[in-house]
Amino acid sequence: MASQAMKIDYIGAEELMNVLPPRAAVAAIREALIGGLVPSADPPRSVLGLPDGRGQLLSMPSASEYGVGVKAISSVPGNAELGVPRIQGVHLVFRPPAFAPVAIVDGAALTTLRTPAVSVAAVLPLLTRPGRRWNTVVFGAGPQGAGHVRTLRDVGADLVDVTYVVRDPSRVDRALVRDDRVVGAGEREKWVRRADLVVCATSSAVPLFDSAQLSSESVVLAVGSHEPGAREVDSALSARAQVVVEDPATALRECGDIVLPVAEGVLSAARLLPMARMVRGELELDARRPVLFKGSGMAWQDAVVADAAVRRLS
Repeated sequence: MASQAMKIDYIGAEELMNVLPPRAAVAAIREALIGGLVPSADPPRSVLGLPDGRGQLLSMPSASEYGVGVKAISSVPGNAELGVPRIQGVHLVFRPPAFAPVAIVDGAALTTLRTPAVSVAAVLPLLTRPGRRWNTVVFGAGPQGAGHVRTLRDVGADLVDVTYVVRDPSRVDRALVRDDRVVGAGEREKWVRRADLVVCATSSAVPLFDSAQLSSESVVLAVGSHEPGAREVDSALSARAQVVVEDPATALRECGDIVLPVAEGVLSAARLLPMARMVRGELELDARRPVLFKGSGMAWQDAVVADAAVRRLS
């Protein structure tokens, strides 16, 4: 019997953004968690060093009733000097009933879409609470920083002011940040002092700002690192904030913003709030205390968002 040729669709960056807007990606993440998806079921990501220490190759498989797939990406910090994205790769989608591969999704575009979707989904009621307005500071003006702003606006968060803080404003892609303000790192203190919402989307291994400058009602979304020795926020913030994570075990293994303050004794594992319980309404945040969401990116998020895109195209 002759075998039937396998048909695998390709979903590029532009098509993905058109078929699944940010608010739909947020909804897909929340629906999966409300439906019972267990983030801790994912295996740890596989990480291989690239030749000459230039970066990493990551493999991230996940399988649940809300999405089955595997993402393979390279992360090369030096790519900026070559004029190409830091993150490149693909996500392969498998669909029931045969669980044959049905689509390949642009891996960088998927990461750009799902990372802010997860951050926003984790604390959506707080971010969209009626009457709450956000003076916003974003560290990093790349796809992730700009993606968070786009997602926040798409779900209806009232961003009254947005300032991007970068090392070199002259190198910022204005198409990403549009008409929002861009300042150099030397001005960070001025804008952080005014901020209600701070997004950290950089490759920094050290804290980006002094958290003592933040008010007691600030929200910080930190997503730039997935290494236990790298951090974007200081331990003082972890000590006083309500700390929301994708999965406690993953955060304690991969996230320097969690690992380091725990090692210093200012944060305990028992204080980590799983985002699944937040989304399901089992836990509530105190609006009078700071909130820190720390995300490192997990395979289930890619699988859920990619599956949602494929279903919309079916």
